[in-house]
Amino acid sequence: MSVLAEIIVGVREDLARRQSAVPEADLRAALADVPPARDPMPVFRASEMSVIAEVKRRSPSKGDLADIPDPAALATAYAAGGAAAISVLTEERRFDGSLDDLRAVRAAVETPLLRKDFIVEGYQLLEGRAAGADLALLIVAALADDDLRRLHDQARELGLTVLVEVHDEPETERAVALGAELIGVNARNLKTLEVDDATFAKLAPLVPADRVLVAESGISGPADVARYAADGARAVLVGEALVKDGDPVAAVRAMREVRA
Repeated sequence: MSVLAEIIVGVREDLARRQSAVPEADLRAALADVPPARDPMPVFRASEMSVIAEVKRRSPSKGDLADIPDPAALATAYAAGGAAAISVLTEERRFDGSLDDLRAVRAAVETPLLRKDFIVEGYQLLEGRAAGADLALLIVAALADDDLRRLHDQARELGLTVLVEVHDEPETERAVALGAELIGVNARNLKTLEVDDATFAKLAPLVPADRVLVAESGISGPADVARYAADGARAVLVGEALVKDGDPVAAVRAMREVRA
């Protein structure tokens, strides 16, 4: 079983527990009190590099990354540095995240928020929107075509911007055919956790120019951002490098200042 498949087994177990505790009808009712989702696309399409800064405590590949007792404080620093969006890990078992982290960050900043998780059911989209998410991640490698399209359509109906993540040619073709406006190219293969720095440059030409490309993984500083910008990235999603940096405000700012 691949690493991704193992993660999804745990995700589904945790999802079943939450579904038994909170009926879907309750989530839908809660949406009535949630302000409309923020649209990050105008910023992503602007001339400046956009940074999606991530609240990330640990990962399957690196283990513990940072002690983040107050995700809201970290998110506030990201916002001060000019992050275009903030990604909040909510997967519990491998990333030590939670929906409570997302709620805490939502209460602290006005920046658009991405619920970063392994979304396999529409219930998770409702959870994210009810907790204040503006974007949702859909990982092509984790979803059959019918499920990918169903979840993409449901996310859009909820007002969510969808970041569709790919890591090889067939997945990129599927994302393009889906009509995904925001496509993330992950240099890390989630099935093996191996990183290939050439992935973005290889896949970017397969994506039409009217879509927005996000580079994910393997970004340690402005030099990596510049490399991805030169290959067509309009945004970068950065976690490890920012949570380990002693000055996240300056770190985000430095990445934003990169020009292709």
